Amino acid sequence: MTRWDISSSGVEFVTSLVEDAMDDIKKDIKAYGKDVQSAAGSAGTIVGVHCGAVPAGLIEAALTLFVEKTAGDVLFLGARAAKSVNGAREATAYYVIGDLDMAATTQHRALATPKIDMPGQGDGTGQDKEYGKK
Repeated sequence: MTRWDISSSGVEFVTSLVEDAMDDIKKDIKAYGKDVQSAAGSAGTIVGVHCGAVPAGLIEAALTLFVEKTAGDVLFLGARAAKSVNGAREATAYYVIGDLDMAATTQHRALATPKIDMPGQGDGTGQDKEYGKK
């Protein structure tokens, strides 16, 4: 039988490291957006000013299209990481609560007055009817 052995402090330590990494990624994504915008504006065009406005160049158009097409993937990374951290913490909390519930149930059963099936009385099995144990 497989057995769980979870250290709640270990889970908290690892998930806090992941949150720190997520904060760094968030900063990098903001910088990425500014850097792409700057690169797009600095890439220039093949044509000069047209009708008073500078037309978008091929590099700018390609970078804009790239950002538009990958924005969902970038946002998914953050959402997936956040959901994983929250899931790990929630599962660990349930694990700890489960352990406490099991301990309380075991302690309650241990403190309960045992029911004795005396020889020649009861159903003759010698079993504790409440818990199914001798």
